[in-house]
Amino acid sequence: MVFFVTGNVHKFHEARNVLSRFGIATAMVNLETIEIQADAIKTVAQVSALDAAKKSGLPIFVEDAGLFINALNGFPGPYSNYVYRTIGIGGILKLLGKTKQRDAYFHSVVAFCDPRGKIKLLCFEGRVNGKITFEERGNQGFGFDPIFELPTRKGATFAEMSTQEKNQLSHRAQALKKFARWYTQNV
Repeated sequence: MVFFVTGNVHKFHEARNVLSRFGIATAMVNLETIEIQADAIKTVAQVSALDAAKKSGLPIFVEDAGLFINALNGFPGPYSNYVYRTIGIGGILKLLGKTKQRDAYFHSVVAFCDPRGKIKLLCFEGRVNGKITFEERGNQGFGFDPIFELPTRKGATFAEMSTQEKNQLSHRAQALKKFARWYTQNV
């Protein structure tokens, strides 16, 4: 069993869905960890994973992700959660206005740490390219899913897909699948 340190039940359900396909049992742990502000998602995930492993003594992983919008020089990037909570989807759409250049990508980092014996810290990354829509579409998913469309899926947003469809393509699913392949061979 591996423990996912998160307070986000949506992320947990997505992770459990992906990892179960690899025969990995996952439990959610809601643990206060250090969440530093940094310009790199990988750094945020690493610090959180090390802190959570030290506090819990369990084999854990954390996942951090961000939405990077080219027209906004990568904003909100590692600050996506804060931006979502403060200005939300409407604020991002307002910042972009009528800008036609709406290329963006989601980037995810899964950081795994096992404090039993020597502490290990490994990271697995995923990225998916897309575009920001001009309006919200769909009612599935969470966060910025209603404005992130995938050209490879006939322009559907993540919020217009079922969890199963999203887990075939998403940045988080990519990182989790890399983690799962490593975990099943090494733990």
